[in-house]
Amino acid sequence: METQTRTALVAGASGLVGGFLLDALLEDPRYREVHSLGRRPLPRQHPKLVQHTVDFARLGDEAPPSAQVAFCCLGTTLKKAGGQEAFRAVDHDAVLAFARAAKKAGVQRFLVVTALGSDPRSRVFYNRVKGEVEEALKTVGFESLVILQPSLLLGDRAESRPGERAAILASRVLAPLLRPLASRPIEARTVARAMIALAHEAPKGVRVAPSGELQELGRQAP
Repeated sequence: METQTRTALVAGASGLVGGFLLDALLEDPRYREVHSLGRRPLPRQHPKLVQHTVDFARLGDEAPPSAQVAFCCLGTTLKKAGGQEAFRAVDHDAVLAFARAAKKAGVQRFLVVTALGSDPRSRVFYNRVKGEVEEALKTVGFESLVILQPSLLLGDRAESRPGERAAILASRVLAPLLRPLASRPIEARTVARAMIALAHEAPKGVRVAPSGELQELGRQAP
């Protein structure tokens, strides 16, 4: 494991997993600087945090600051996006744009959150887009590419409705009884902790970490 401090790039820090990830990176002494790229500024300040307001569709016009590792938590839902085209623009196009920009910035270790069930040949649009972006990322040329595939994410979303919050609570209570570790719902905080752990042990090549492995890594992480 490397001992020197690093600079990290983060995309999607305003999201559920990305918010927990950013908190953890800012408290981690192994990172001296964290650059957050997003469409809007985050309502927070920290001595290690540098924010960049970007248009992911035009990210190729200017490379982000030099960094050693990049974390991608970009993602939306079909409902929130408002349609398949808008969904693909975020979960495929923006992710790939960030990856290519990170590569220009010198990043060799890239970690991305997709989803359990990702498959470029799936008949399910959501799973197919996730699988397609995974395949596209493999061609960017990172020394190490880590793909995290969590199951249903649990966490307190700002836009959640009462019915959704009730469903999340039920999932937290019942999941250990109804599903095996590999597919049961997973806390967003656990995914973020697993992401940081994987960033420090990622070997060369492509590594896929399914939800069951993320459950274990997230629990073991300090």
